[in-house]
Amino acid sequence: MAIFLTKESKVLVQGMTGAEGMKHTLRMLASGTDIVAGVNPRKAGQVVDFGERAVPVFGTVGDAMAATGADVTVVFVPPPFAKAAVMEAADAGIELAVVITEGIPVHDAVAFQAYAAERGTRIIGPNCPGLISPGQSNAGIIPADITAKPGRIGLVSKSGTLTYQLMYELREIGFSSAVGIGGDPVVGTTHIDCLAAFEQDPDTELIVLIGEIGGDAEERAAAYITEHVTKPVVGYIAGFTAPEGKTMGHAGAIVSGSSGTAKAKQQALEAAGVRVGSTPTETSRLVLERLAELARTTAA
Repeated sequence: MAIFLTKESKVLVQGMTGAEGMKHTLRMLASGTDIVAGVNPRKAGQVVDFGERAVPVFGTVGDAMAATGADVTVVFVPPPFAKAAVMEAADAGIELAVVITEGIPVHDAVAFQAYAAERGTRIIGPNCPGLISPGQSNAGIIPADITAKPGRIGLVSKSGTLTYQLMYELREIGFSSAVGIGGDPVVGTTHIDCLAAFEQDPDTELIVLIGEIGGDAEERAAAYITEHVTKPVVGYIAGFTAPEGKTMGHAGAIVSGSSGTAKAKQQALEAAGVRVGSTPTETSRLVLERLAELARTTAA
């Protein structure tokens, strides 16, 4: 199985006819995603030829959904227009909106997150790489070829780059789903949302949680793991060498005093029984060790 995105998902792309939208639509199609529509009010009625698939362009998300049955949108709209694009998708009743756009003002993100939640639309992002269920579907910009096959690991990550690295290092095991939730101060789907979904997914045996300095999302995830997660979790926190009081990388990666430090997050996760690696490579090794332990337990 997978979480949030499966081979049955019908995906539309808002901003498909732009340079980034065209490039990544082609990549998503190549990895098996069922791209059924693009949305651009100025190009409604056109059809874009991607070789093996000709994708129609509609003027609105509602029109695209009515004509194609789309239930997922990937948003490649520039920052000034992203809020309106996400709200339009939520108004149309889309189930899942994957907001790739970087640089969206925080007040816009707060507004469209609340708007979408009221209408039952799940948001992934913004400023995220999206999500992939290998062998089924890929919504966003995650390179499909970094993991060769579906497998037993569920991955949730703030960092796009670390998503790619862990998927590559564990490619021989494979992933049920990998979700890049984004590192902005305000995101839709959280670590906890993904932990809950992976806990319920029968094909996910182990969960990898990647966090980074700033905020308290990882501490809250640790508390949730203690109370609700029975599957093994392996973690990694980016930013052990980051200086206090500095903004590092993602907009949400701000450390103040001891709050939000990598060490504090590591301690919280380890108190919840999570094994935390000091580097991505060590984290991959811990995953392999934990899977081997599970196999021995099952065999016994």
